[in-house]
Amino acid sequence: MSAQDWQGKRVTVAGLGVSGIPAARVLHGLGAVVTVVNDGDDERSRTQAAELEAEGITVRLGDGATLPEGTELIVTTPGWKPDKPLFLAAADAGVPVWGDVELAWRLRGPGAAPWLAVTGTNGKTTTVRMLASILQAAGLRTAAVGNIGVSLLDAVLGEETYDVLAVELSSYQLHWAPSLRAHSAAVLNLAPDHLDWHGSMEAYAADKGRIYTGNTVACVYNAADKATEDLVREADVEEGCRAIGFTLGTPGPSQLGVVEGILVDRAFVENRQKQAQELAEVADVDPPAPHNIANALAAAALARAYGVKPAAVRDGLRAFRPDPHRIEKVADVAGVAYIDDSKATNTHAAEASLAAYEPIVWIAGGLAKGASFDELVQKSAGRLRGVVLIGADRALILEALARHAPEVPVVDLDRTDTGAMSAAVREAARLARPGDTVLLAPACASMDMFANYNKRGEAFADAISELAAERA
Repeated sequence: MSAQDWQGKRVTVAGLGVSGIPAARVLHGLGAVVTVVNDGDDERSRTQAAELEAEGITVRLGDGATLPEGTELIVTTPGWKPDKPLFLAAADAGVPVWGDVELAWRLRGPGAAPWLAVTGTNGKTTTVRMLASILQAAGLRTAAVGNIGVSLLDAVLGEETYDVLAVELSSYQLHWAPSLRAHSAAVLNLAPDHLDWHGSMEAYAADKGRIYTGNTVACVYNAADKATEDLVREADVEEGCRAIGFTLGTPGPSQLGVVEGILVDRAFVENRQKQAQELAEVADVDPPAPHNIANALAAAALARAYGVKPAAVRDGLRAFRPDPHRIEKVADVAGVAYIDDSKATNTHAAEASLAAYEPIVWIAGGLAKGASFDELVQKSAGRLRGVVLIGADRALILEALARHAPEVPVVDLDRTDTGAMSAAVREAARLARPGDTVLLAPACASMDMFANYNKRGEAFADAISELAAERA
């Protein structure tokens, strides 16, 4: 859309916050008549509203349900659920609803950088950052954008120019991005999550699958997760676009995989029936846990789809360092390794983390978000030396352990204060033996005890520091 298209256009922005405020400012700067509506009317919202109103943007607090008169377009923040009354009113009035991703896509200028896009239940941020590292190693101007790093609007409208963008997209964002067309895209995995927002697993999967629509070169899927391959089969792509799988085993044609500790490519080679291209060693991936190897293969597949040479894949993976609280080794104390995977906020992520170590003293619990823990415990029981439970919904994990791992010692800490983490680490240290791993992989959200998963991970690290000092 050209700048002239926005002059005088009446746009309603749904929600303040990290995406709503920038969207409102961008639209106002383009000449649109912007009204921001927001459910909340707290002190923070009033401060944000005052700043926007000083710039000439109308803000309506405490009423996010009513469609402002004359609205021609709604731009929504990702967190607003599709069944909100505002959107139902928009549907009745024939008013389109875009997300911030759709807005950024529409505002791209001529010759804009193509997008290499990543979604999935778990591993999105790590994979996108790995991808950006690989692209940078190839000498390309790039950035990790979307839910991380640079905002998409800044990347599209800022003064800096890019050759290609590594884009993380959530299911929320994809739901409101009907015209997005990526160069190539990957769905890393699918597991039940955010079902309260989407309404069903089928709707959640369908929104994830939108990332493949219109792909021109490659749709990357997880060969170990049939649901991701099914999404590729159902996708409406450009002619010539290929399905590219990744696997932790030996790859078949049109796949990337692992052979004797080497990451190899049988997709982007001249004779994929008979040839494989070495990309990197498993040891080049930090940390070399199975699910992180899968992330590296997905990132490599997208980079190779863009034409990146094998050496850049290796160099980019070697240069990459994971964000904190993602299977991060904190310390060794008395022969026991302490690993922080506080980011494992659902059962799918915790399962991947638990699969990376053995034997384990597992620290788990928090807000379950409606999850069931039976399958997780069944798959992981043989790796467990012991379990320490904290948090509001720990009883659900305790019950699953009683059913499927009754022989595993369990410490049930009946407390939800932040100091519980120190007690949990001490109990885990008591259960652990030299050579064991104490793993914080809560399988739950953190907000019952901590502001976010970062604060939970920091409390874990602080408790380990205290333990190490005492045993020094």
